[in-house]
Amino acid sequence: MSVNYEQTSTNEGILHFTVAKEDADKALKQAFNRVKKDVTIPGFRKGKINYQMFVKMFGEQSLIEDAVNIVLPEAYTKAVEESGLEIVVQPRFDIESANKGEDWKLLAYVATKPEVKLGQYKDLTVSKQDVEVSEEEINERLESARFNLSELALKDGAAEEGDTVVIDFEGFKDGEAFAGGKGENHSLELGSNSFIPGFEDQLVGTKEGDEVEVNVTFPAEYQAEELAGQDAVFKVKVHEVKTKEVPELDDEFAKDVDDEVETLDELKEKYRKQIAEQKEAAAKEAREEEALRKAVENAEIADLPHEMVHEEVHRQMEHYLNEMQRSGISPEMYYQLTGTTEADLHHQFEQDADTRVKTNLILEQIVKDENITAEVEDVEKEIATLAETYGMTVEEVKNVVTEDMLKNDIALKKAMDLITETAVEEA
Repeated sequence: MSVNYEQTSTNEGILHFTVAKEDADKALKQAFNRVKKDVTIPGFRKGKINYQMFVKMFGEQSLIEDAVNIVLPEAYTKAVEESGLEIVVQPRFDIESANKGEDWKLLAYVATKPEVKLGQYKDLTVSKQDVEVSEEEINERLESARFNLSELALKDGAAEEGDTVVIDFEGFKDGEAFAGGKGENHSLELGSNSFIPGFEDQLVGTKEGDEVEVNVTFPAEYQAEELAGQDAVFKVKVHEVKTKEVPELDDEFAKDVDDEVETLDELKEKYRKQIAEQKEAAAKEAREEEALRKAVENAEIADLPHEMVHEEVHRQMEHYLNEMQRSGISPEMYYQLTGTTEADLHHQFEQDADTRVKTNLILEQIVKDENITAEVEDVEKEIATLAETYGMTVEEVKNVVTEDMLKNDIALKKAMDLITETAVEEA
């Protein structure tokens, strides 16, 4: 085999390689055997035409494409090995020449792995994260719990913002009632902004039994085009006014919120621990993101092939849509529910695709420089984790992912841990 690499830009080029004429002839015969069963020629039974007659009638050129596809995988693999190139994405192939009695000359337009020059990636200084739990945060959690346990009670007085009114209403435009503008015994929380702007404000101060007229102007982009931007009057009757009654902050409230505690102090302490754990997790994530970002910024990467970024976008899209399908949502259903298109999703993942590619390249270089490896127990642990996460058996996981894939992922995680665990918070 003859192999030659023609570099066309920093990390792109054309890999020229040949297929020996003996292998080319064999591939032509294989291609013929695949298609002859579908060939019908007068004087021959279907599928019984010989090679010479086929070539005479259709020409050997009609078999070239299929024959090239037969020899291409093995020939390309050998060419890459012989060239020593590190190809990073699926190449585009072409035929330079495929003449009878000669070696075939094939082309692969390839992108090669960019050179990575690491900067500092260990002992990086990262921002100090605030993990202290304040009394205000605990009180906010308590107030949220009180709100969740609140109940509506009839109010003998005027409605205020935050109260709920039970109303009948009917809308009129130019004195005529319009479709969809009528409701009975509707519960409306004042201040929820669930009705047309200005509607709820005019019910503040009303009492049980009141009948009022509410003047509004529909938004210019209202869904009903005949009402968009139009003035209207709603005749409203107030049946009831209700207010929220929230429980007292005492031991009984604490027990209603959490049956594992007996007192309000115990509930506060439990909230303190929960908030502390959440803040520690958020701080850890923030430190990791900053350390990884700095490691990327400190490194130098030669021109990033656009094919790598393009492939990353599609890999992320495929992964995301697969996760949706695990939840029973097909791509078509996802686009319909979100009101988006495939192009919108592509644009979404395109935003930081180059950063993700650079990060991965840097982690791969750290794995190489630090001689990081994945041990057998690491692989077994990862398989068990994947099985539990996706509700699969260990054997099912092994059928989906290869050991080499797992080892690569584990090594990259170890490289990331090296960056983040050696990072130091600034004073």
